[in-house]
Amino acid sequence: MFPLTEILLLALFAAIAWLWWDSMQAREAAVTAARAACHAEGLQFLDDTVGITHIKTARSVHGRLLLQRTYGFEFSDTGDNRVAGSVVMLGRQVMLLRMIPPSPPDNVIRMH
Repeated sequence: MFPLTEILLLALFAAIAWLWWDSMQAREAAVTAARAACHAEGLQFLDDTVGITHIKTARSVHGRLLLQRTYGFEFSDTGDNRVAGSVVMLGRQVMLLRMIPPSPPDNVIRMH
């Protein structure tokens, strides 16, 4: 039979492995959502990745306790700038995607 400390260590390693796997799945869903939103708006999804900025626990609409992760990413409307966006995930579901493209200054005239 295993001593209690070995069982606790094994449970801790299993929890860490689950957290890593679940985080990778949520991150991939966030990348897919950000890429699709940029494509739909005609924007460039820069660096082809997202980075985690915030993590906390939250409840789903069914009352289930899940991890809510906020990922940041950058996009560009012209190719000459970088604008921050974010994706809020609850578990592996997109809850909010924020992208506000910058408006050109009033004294700049764009010629297409």
